[in-house]
Amino acid sequence: MTPTPVGPYRPAHGPHVPWRDWAIGLRVVVRRRLPEGGFGDALGYITELNESGLEIETRRGKVWVDADTIFLGKPVPPPPEKRPRRR
Repeated sequence: MTPTPVGPYRPAHGPHVPWRDWAIGLRVVVRRRLPEGGFGDALGYITELNESGLEIETRRGKVWVDADTIFLGKPVPPPPEKRPRRR
């Protein structure tokens, strides 16, 4: 799946914001602008979603992503199953 730019720079009749169509429980990756500059990614499952942003449950805990900081985002498949250890 191709990442979808969701910033305010998108042309035509107001920005289309695909992440607002996502559902709670969906596994996603979101690239966001960081306050100190640069970008950061959040990978995990959506636990909360509203007009102001979304909350993602990552391996390190819950992360709130403000709507106006989202740069790219896309749904991703579930993680692969762990392989058994070799003996």
